[in-house]
Amino acid sequence: MVEEPLVTAPITAAVPQPPLLARGDALFIDFDGTLVEIAATPDRIEVAAGLPALLQRVAGRLDGALAVISGRPLADLTRRLAGYAGAAAGNHGLERRSATGVVDRPRADPTLELVWPVIRQFAALTPGVTIEDKVLAIAIHYRGRPELADTCRRVAERAVLLSENQLMMLAGKMVVELRPRGTDKGHAVQTFLTEPEFQGKRPVFVGDDWTDEAGFAVANRLNGIAIHVGDGESIARYRLDNVAAVIQWLAAFLAAT
Repeated sequence: MVEEPLVTAPITAAVPQPPLLARGDALFIDFDGTLVEIAATPDRIEVAAGLPALLQRVAGRLDGALAVISGRPLADLTRRLAGYAGAAAGNHGLERRSATGVVDRPRADPTLELVWPVIRQFAALTPGVTIEDKVLAIAIHYRGRPELADTCRRVAERAVLLSENQLMMLAGKMVVELRPRGTDKGHAVQTFLTEPEFQGKRPVFVGDDWTDEAGFAVANRLNGIAIHVGDGESIARYRLDNVAAVIQWLAAFLAAT
């Protein structure tokens, strides 16, 4: 069974460029494909030298109301963004760091251990497929073999059944993930919005992947701004062309304030 965010019909017509951020906004922004270019494998991404400082400056202008929300584990995200000390969420919101540095990380779901043998066997017998132990989730990457998308989904669905539906499958760009139910990027946004730095502010969500649609849905519902990066259908009402355009958009906010 695939659990997908509750979204309205995708917007397929020409999508306008977004307005600049405003001082009363709360910015929620994806990492891979949004702030850094996607690489052949997750460990091969390149983070621009000035990115952490840029995010720190934007967070300062927004009085702390900036959170990077990624599918990566929080520890990995923290390491790659060394120099950015603001709010962040890893594993699509399963673990979070507040704007003041307080980390909320649950224990790993023991059901993951039950399905690991199935996933490892599949990867061992399938060249081009790599698996990632995210501690709180399991990711099956097939960027080297995009034709295996349906096969990877079927394996993940089998694992969900093996877990007696204690786990869910989350599909993204060239990856499927097995994870506990109940948390996605939309839930992460809603949780951050209860914290002092974010409370009462207009949510702005920026992302490039299907997994970001849950964040877009929350932004749209709360009269915020949803910005999709790159091509493809999305419920986001605005669009930026690529990672470079996202960086320019952030820099333009700093220049204007």
